[in-house]
Amino acid sequence: MAVRCFSFTCTVRLCDTFCHSDISRRTGSGPVRLRPVNIERRTLTERRKAATELEIARSAVHLFTEQGPHETTAEAIAQRAGVSLRTFYRYFRGKQDAVGPVLSAGGDRWRELLAATPAGTPLLQALEAAAVAALSEPGEAAREGLERTRALLRAAADDPALRAVWYRVNQESEEKLVPVVAALAGPGSDPLENTLLAAAATDAIRISLETWSTTDADTAGPGSPADLVVRCLHLLTRPRA
Repeated sequence: MAVRCFSFTCTVRLCDTFCHSDISRRTGSGPVRLRPVNIERRTLTERRKAATELEIARSAVHLFTEQGPHETTAEAIAQRAGVSLRTFYRYFRGKQDAVGPVLSAGGDRWRELLAATPAGTPLLQALEAAAVAALSEPGEAAREGLERTRALLRAAADDPALRAVWYRVNQESEEKLVPVVAALAGPGSDPLENTLLAAAATDAIRISLETWSTTDADTAGPGSPADLVVRCLHLLTRPRA
């Protein structure tokens, strides 16, 4: 699957932004301790709708990874999820769209962790710590989640519609990240820098996952998503000759 990446010129500009701006002067070293994340309270109806949406999404992911997107139909997804086809289309426009909630989960978790960063934490340090934490959470469920993402990205290589969902999810995640970055950057921060930083950080995670999906590397250790995202972020902030 083709991977979009920054040009050398854009990378140099990003490096200048990160290394010489007001944002970079707030960087530092040492571990970042993330505060407990507050879970938003929702009504029973909202929770039921979210549960149905997630069940449909998981069913779509299982079918796509088991038999491929071309062999998967909306009817099959609905049947596996235990809902009617009419219900399926109340939640999603098409079969590829159904995987969106699963693909969005990682970005949602990353933003939650980032928003929970203690006040005063250097911004770049906070971004890296939250990204690593989101991509290396312990437990079998987290490992399986990463493996599902890898399988979906491999399937997307031959399915433009599925690939479009992946890019749309990343674009939406980037837009949601901007106010989180702005809040951490503090009053008086440059909106342009905040937007650029959100875009760069989102693409760092995207490229890390896409690169990892083309390999057989484990979910942890060398070559893992967490390892690759650290490399991507360091490349963006490293001065070029």
